[in-house]
Amino acid sequence: MSSFGQNILGFGSGGTKKVLDFDFLFVAGGGGGGVDDGGGGGGGGHRTSFPGGTKITVASGSTITVGTGGDGGDNSSPDPALQKGQNGTNSQIGTTLSTGGGGGGPPNVNGNPGGSGGGAALNATGGEGNAGGFTPSEGNDGGNGGGNNSGGGGGGAGGTGPNGQGPQNGAPGGNGTSNDITGSSVTRAGGGAGGSNDPGIKSGGPGGGGRAGGRVDGQPQAGSDGQGGGGGGGPGGSPQRNGSPGGDGIVILRDPTGTSLTVSPGSNQTSTDGGATLATFNVSGTIVF
Repeated sequence: MSSFGQNILGFGSGGTKKVLDFDFLFVAGGGGGGVDDGGGGGGGGHRTSFPGGTKITVASGSTITVGTGGDGGDNSSPDPALQKGQNGTNSQIGTTLSTGGGGGGPPNVNGNPGGSGGGAALNATGGEGNAGGFTPSEGNDGGNGGGNNSGGGGGGAGGTGPNGQGPQNGAPGGNGTSNDITGSSVTRAGGGAGGSNDPGIKSGGPGGGGRAGGRVDGQPQAGSDGQGGGGGGGPGGSPQRNGSPGGDGIVILRDPTGTSLTVSPGSNQTSTDGGATLATFNVSGTIVF
């Protein structure tokens, strides 16, 4: 039985359902990057029981929610709240979740808290990570803004977002973290890079974090779907460009007993690794066994 007591995740009261104990990996949606040398979006919260952690109990027919990436900041809006990247949404089964990554801030606006925090721009502070208060932590803080035109990197599951590196010089995104629940090691939940006016564009954090925008190649890169990467911060200069959206997350369930699993809709998948069966959710759906 899971560490969540008698709670059968994803299934409401009434009736009896077949249940299984699964190892799990939850990655939430990444946060969007901010505009105008904006901070990078934070990576989606990353939580796992594999290897060696406590499994969760899931009922057949349960709904699995996969978090989506937050929108990038909108440079056409005069509202600083919309110039900030939006938070990603949570990945969740029942009451168990990982938290969407924090949006990156434009100048003078702090990055949002989230699974990992969004980076900030001029005169502002990166958002706090591990918004769910989990042990072990689901993510890390975003970086602070540096001097003029110097966005901080979004936090990643494996490391804090670096601070903006000085005038005209944004920061790379924070590192994601690797996991081999499927039998192959994959790095996920990297932070987006902070935007700048410098021609040297900073890279997103390993694990799907988006590249920042700069003076020469002004369009920042979105966080990677399936990895919950944070979106890159938009550049300053003229014309200023929007921040990029965060990447969608993922949910993976692993049954070591090898029970046959069925998932829907069709973009979700089942597979095997040795004697274990796995259900991979790229979008929200259901599981039956």
